[in-house]
Amino acid sequence: MSTKAKGDPTMARLLMWLSWAMGIADMAIGAVHLVVGMGSVPGAGSPGPTVDSLMRFFGAIFLGYGLAWIWVARQSPIPSRMVRVLAGIFFLGGASRLLSWASLGRPDGFQIVLMGIELALPPLYFWLSTADERESAARRWKAEEAARGAGRPAS
Repeated sequence: MSTKAKGDPTMARLLMWLSWAMGIADMAIGAVHLVVGMGSVPGAGSPGPTVDSLMRFFGAIFLGYGLAWIWVARQSPIPSRMVRVLAGIFFLGGASRLLSWASLGRPDGFQIVLMGIELALPPLYFWLSTADERESAARRWKAEEAARGAGRPAS
């Protein structure tokens, strides 16, 4: 590497922390929707067994989405491509809420808060997505430089 690799350990730690937080929160939310069904949705009322079945199914999917975030958080370095894919899916969820609002009208206030989170967090994840890879490259570069300075190849 001809130039020094740049990495910011603070940004890498933030990405890891946010990935863990997203995974744990999504798993918890998914588990609640899976177990409680439509009763877990503020303002939803009683839609019947078909919609409750759908909600529980989506709860299981959301639980799996949370597991994917936890898998990402456990990688070293955290894979930027997967961060961007998962953040993009999250953003699509928020955009879907916008589409629903435009089609059917204003949802419950809690759903609007969730939509705001779903639209606001993904740009942060996109911005941070390469932080751990950059930090890992910087650590490798430092080790290679130290090895060259000591006259031995880096391991």
